[in-house]
Amino acid sequence: MTDAASRRLIVALDFETLDEAFAFAEKLVGRVGLFKIGKQLFTAAGPEAVRKIASLGTGIFLDLKYHDIPNTVNGALRAAAAHPGIKLVNIHTLGGFEMMQQAARTIAAIPNPPKLLGVTILTSMDQKQMRGVGISGSAASRVMALAKLAKKAGLDGVVASTHEVKALRRAMGKDFILTVGGIRPDTKVAGGKSASKPKKDDQSRIATPGGAIRAGATYLVVGRPINAAPDPVAAARAIVDEIAEAENESKSSIKDYHQFNYPNTF
Repeated sequence: MTDAASRRLIVALDFETLDEAFAFAEKLVGRVGLFKIGKQLFTAAGPEAVRKIASLGTGIFLDLKYHDIPNTVNGALRAAAAHPGIKLVNIHTLGGFEMMQQAARTIAAIPNPPKLLGVTILTSMDQKQMRGVGISGSAASRVMALAKLAKKAGLDGVVASTHEVKALRRAMGKDFILTVGGIRPDTKVAGGKSASKPKKDDQSRIATPGGAIRAGATYLVVGRPINAAPDPVAAARAIVDEIAEAENESKSSIKDYHQFNYPNTF
C-alpha cells in the first residue's frame, strides 16, 4: 500500500453510533487519507464525533453540505473550522454565487483553513430525478456550469461523479480539487465477495477507483464497499492498490496531454 495512493482515499464513517465509527476507524488509521463524517454520525454524536475521530490523527472531511442563506453558512463554516483535524468542508453550489463567494471569503480569513468544496449534482441523481426537481439539461452540463461558478466564487474544488471528472479536469486545471463519490470497486475483496454495485444501490452515477483516478479525480470517497466488507482493511488495501495502479498508468502517459499533480491539502 503506497502512501501517496492511500492519501487519496477518503473513507465515510456512516455509522449509527460514535462507538461503532471509532472502532471501525481505528482499524484503518495509517491506511487512508481522511475520514468523512457526514450528517448521520454528526447528528447522532455531534461535535464529539469530530473530536474523538480527530484524536486518531487522521484528518477529517466534514461532509455537512451547508445550503442556506450566506450569513448562516458563514457562521457554520467558522464553527466547523474551529474543530480539530478538519481538512475539507463543503457547501451546496446550488446555494448560488453570492453564498459561495461569501463562504470562500469566510474560509480564507481563518488561520490554516480547511479546503472548501462545492457539491454539484448528487451522485444519487439521474436525468429523470433532475427533471423532477426542475433542473434541466444533462447532469454533465449542470455539473460543469456549477463547477465553473464555484471556481469563479473562489472555492477550492467540487464534489462530482466520475462521469464528469475528465471534462472538469480539462476545464478547471490541475490544482482544482475534484472529489468523487459513487465509487464501486470491480475487484474482489476479502471474503471472496465482489465489491461491485449491489442490486439495491441509491447511487446512480458510479465508477471504479481506477476509472476515477484515470479520469482526473483528486480524492475518492468510499463508504459501503469498505464499511460493509467482511474485511474492511483488505477492502481498503484493494482500493488503494487500484489507485496506485491507475496513478502509475497515468504517469506513463501524462506527457501526451497535460501535467496533472493533485494538490497536497493535508
